[in-house]
Amino acid sequence: MSTHPGVPARLTIPEIASRKASAGTGAPLVMITAYDVVSARLADRAGSDLLLVGDSLGMVVLGRAHTLAVTVDEIIHHARAVAATTPGALVVGDMPFLSYHVSRPEAIRNAGRLLSEGGCAAVKLEGGRRCLRTIDKLLAADIPVMGHLGLTPQSLHRLGGFRVQARQAESAAVLVDDARHLAAAGVFAIVLEGIPAEVAQLVTEAVPVPTIGIGAGPHCDGQVLV
Repeated sequence: MSTHPGVPARLTIPEIASRKASAGTGAPLVMITAYDVVSARLADRAGSDLLLVGDSLGMVVLGRAHTLAVTVDEIIHHARAVAATTPGALVVGDMPFLSYHVSRPEAIRNAGRLLSEGGCAAVKLEGGRRCLRTIDKLLAADIPVMGHLGLTPQSLHRLGGFRVQARQAESAAVLVDDARHLAAAGVFAIVLEGIPAEVAQLVTEAVPVPTIGIGAGPHCDGQVLV
């Protein structure tokens, strides 16, 4: 947090990364999505630790059926409004569909725009081991990364809809292994969406970074609300 007079204290990446509630190193994390000045101020004043400018804005704000059409420019537009409130919470911006899939230089460029133009402190991207090289390049460019496993909305069509994931032992083991790989790669936290509570508990116990659940039961190190 800031120690300079007149500058609002803001949570930092190391502070969030240290909040492993399941290990007794901090209170559970609270993350709330925000898309504009009003929602950001309300969430921040309520005590949210993280504000997520999610690609869920495509559905929640823009009335679309899914998140796939959300663009980097749209995320930046909403992130700029959220960051303008100078919140104490850490602002995280979603990397939209295809913004980090085409090439690693393009991923760095798009993620960098979320920080430099949008005012985010970190980015979130969906996927497990297939994203490791991209995560490595982003971290090398000093862009903090939050992971996202389980029900990944950008994989809507491949998954066959918004369905609970990792229900079987084999797929659960893959997800736990993916989480270990993400943590080893250097992500500072991992969102777990739409998975059984028992699997979320296994992941939470398996990784040294905080897990943040959404529809993943009570055993995570924090929760996110959209």
